[in-house]
Amino acid sequence: MITCIFLDTVDKLTEDLIRLAVPENAQLFFLNDLNEKERSTYLEKADALLTATYIVDKALMKQCKNLKIVQKTGVGTDNIDKLAAVALGIKVDNVPGGNADGVAELTMGLILAIYRNIIPLAAMARQKKWAMWAYRGSSFEIRGKTHGIIGFGHIGKRTAQLSKAFGSKLLYYNRTRQTEAVEYEYGIKYEPLDILLQKSDIISIHLPFSPQTKNLIDEDHLGLIKDTAVIINVGRGGIINEDALYREMKNGRFLGAGIDVWEKEPFDSQNQLVTLPNVIATPHVGAGTLDTMRSIYKMCFEKIMTACIPRH
Repeated sequence: MITCIFLDTVDKLTEDLIRLAVPENAQLFFLNDLNEKERSTYLEKADALLTATYIVDKALMKQCKNLKIVQKTGVGTDNIDKLAAVALGIKVDNVPGGNADGVAELTMGLILAIYRNIIPLAAMARQKKWAMWAYRGSSFEIRGKTHGIIGFGHIGKRTAQLSKAFGSKLLYYNRTRQTEAVEYEYGIKYEPLDILLQKSDIISIHLPFSPQTKNLIDEDHLGLIKDTAVIINVGRGGIINEDALYREMKNGRFLGAGIDVWEKEPFDSQNQLVTLPNVIATPHVGAGTLDTMRSIYKMCFEKIMTACIPRH
């Protein structure tokens, strides 16, 4: 029997969804449900740890004497000490592509919410105000706009497909350029980062966090972007310099920003970006759909079982 421990604290619905994905020859425990003595006992015999955002450091992995795999329920594995895992002979895995639809759809939802002023219009409607003409001069369509996609993995590709369906012109920047065949398939053109930022009406970020992507979009890069641009970050916090973005937006630059991922999560009262009226702030919910969760947890346990059951 394979022993798995889910590390994050989740609600009852999510817990039930995770339990439904557990194979017959595995047992699942939620760390939050265990008392101190039980935690020590079950961690010591755990074959697998599942984490969403819970920090899995060297000390925790060393506590798990039987550990074979740390399975991430998303894409970015920056909350896992991968060097320690390698040294301890523990596999680290994720679910690339498992959340692509959910995150790409949120990207488009944030763009549309900003372009069509959906949030302020809905707020005025709740106040019984008929604002039929209030935002026509600052509402836009995606068709004909240039959408620059930063990061062209599973999520970036799915975003490109959705944006193209709205009629946008597509650019992308990625550390590794795609083949001509892939660029042709998606109808997208590669540009260096600086050029993409200058040309784009819409900029969406779909990168994982790493030392190479930290503060990738800094104050100088923000200075290259059109005043009328929309900026979306559904990749990872820390890729955009949040202080610099706040200063730019407070001074009236950019049509709006949609931010789902934050340098500090959960964000706190010190975060000034969330106070701006043209920032739509969401709490890291890109993959937070019922459909995505069902798919991801199934994939997670398939990977766990492959890692934990020896092949003969």
